[in-house]
Amino acid sequence: MSDLSATDSLPDEHGLEAGQDNVQLLGLDIHNPVFPISACTIILFVVVALLFGEQAAAVLGGLRDWLTSTFDWLFMLSANLFVLFCLALVVSPLGKVRLGGPDARADYSYAGWFAMLFAAGMGIGLMFFGVLEPMYHFNNPPLGIAPPVVDGVIQADRVAAAREAGMAATIYHWGLHPWAIYAAVALSLALATYNKGLPLSMRSAFYPIFGERIRGWTGHVIDTMAVFATLFGLATSLGFGASQALAGLNDLYGIPNTDFAKVILIAGITGIALVSAVAGLDAGVKRLSELNMMLAVLLLAFVIVLGPTLAILSGFFTNTWDYVTALPELSNWIGREDDAFLHGWTTFYWAWWISWSPFVGMFIARVSRGRTVREFITCVLLIPTLVSILWMTTFGGTALDQYLVAGYAGVQQTVIDYVPELSLYRMLEPLPLAGLTSLIGIVLVIVFFVTSSDSGSLVIDTITAGGKVDAPVAQRVFWACFEGLVAIVLLLGGGLAALQASAIATGFPFALLLLLMMYATFVGLRSEPRGAAGTA
Repeated sequence: MSDLSATDSLPDEHGLEAGQDNVQLLGLDIHNPVFPISACTIILFVVVALLFGEQAAAVLGGLRDWLTSTFDWLFMLSANLFVLFCLALVVSPLGKVRLGGPDARADYSYAGWFAMLFAAGMGIGLMFFGVLEPMYHFNNPPLGIAPPVVDGVIQADRVAAAREAGMAATIYHWGLHPWAIYAAVALSLALATYNKGLPLSMRSAFYPIFGERIRGWTGHVIDTMAVFATLFGLATSLGFGASQALAGLNDLYGIPNTDFAKVILIAGITGIALVSAVAGLDAGVKRLSELNMMLAVLLLAFVIVLGPTLAILSGFFTNTWDYVTALPELSNWIGREDDAFLHGWTTFYWAWWISWSPFVGMFIARVSRGRTVREFITCVLLIPTLVSILWMTTFGGTALDQYLVAGYAGVQQTVIDYVPELSLYRMLEPLPLAGLTSLIGIVLVIVFFVTSSDSGSLVIDTITAGGKVDAPVAQRVFWACFEGLVAIVLLLGGGLAALQASAIATGFPFALLLLLMMYATFVGLRSEPRGAAGTA
């Protein structure tokens, strides 16, 4: 298995600015303008947010409302186009192109590959929303379906429709659309790096359009936008993870759920992430990703076996069908009257996935050499979607069954009171070994937190170094620390609402850039040989 933290694993180990001398300051490689511009802007944001917390939170909240109501069509259209683009590549002759050339072989086994791409893609999100979202949409179904619970009384004639709509809506947010965004970005980066010999940086994906201009300020602007999107998208996830982990610690062990505790928790986990990030991809990120997968599978299997097993297994197929049949209606933004769902959930999710896409896309690209385009998209798009369906069916379906069949209202109360951090633990409460499984849930959230943080540090470090994968360790440490700082600032300044606002604000301009990237990918693929050694 190759070590992707080594410089000979990727083309042009000296980055996009290979002809320039490195400028070292406090151990940081600052010859690429992307680093000082990004670093100074992020530092300024942290200082301003700390000094003017309430005003910053108000600005972020207003910006979120304006973007989601004014540009919902852009987010919806972009996400739909990414899905169609990926599906078209799977069935087209371009699907035979192999990343790395016709003779390239995969660097990682399927097991290791799946573990890394899935843990980086949406681990914390599944833990946070896996129970909450199906139950929330059951109580507040989209598409104009009447709610099944009115003044605490269950309306029996509405339960089935609300349940189907709620599960379909949940899977919609975690299925084809987010993974199509990730796959499109990852494919573009992998093609540029392994087939065109360009450094692993966002600007490289635009070479078919801008040519050598990517080495100048055109490229600097692209990479700087990618850094902002990655950092704030990642901070959103880290904030969710910290809130959920601390809520669990408070629920189980009485640890105070205070602002000070949040700061200590994020700082501690960031410290662990630093160790993993410094260790590199194979020594740190890969091992943590595999630990994530083992714990996640263990918790998933536990709920399937000791929860409503038959309902979960049958629900996997019915929920998949409900998702497929509701997909056209959920994907359409014209004439919709469920603005709370469209703007509060879907638009936020699409902006969040778009802001995450440089991070996840670059990370997936870095571990995907040797796959054909068809194999790559099929695995990155379809397999995680099926796993997401199983996860949401297991955790959300169990919560629904507890409420509708067993009369247990623990998760229902977290929805009514909107305490999303506790929903997972309330679902585990009626099951055997609740204390142990809740502890596993907390550990899983924390390990996902660490994996996301150290993976993000590796990615941002690569971007700000102009595509170099051997940038100074001090630079990686710098970005890992500031990921934690931004998460702290957003969480303390405006809570979960501020986290969501930051993701939307950075996702908006980046959506336009990704649409251009999609065209560049098509142009780049057309110039590649379409034969592939081995299986496709």
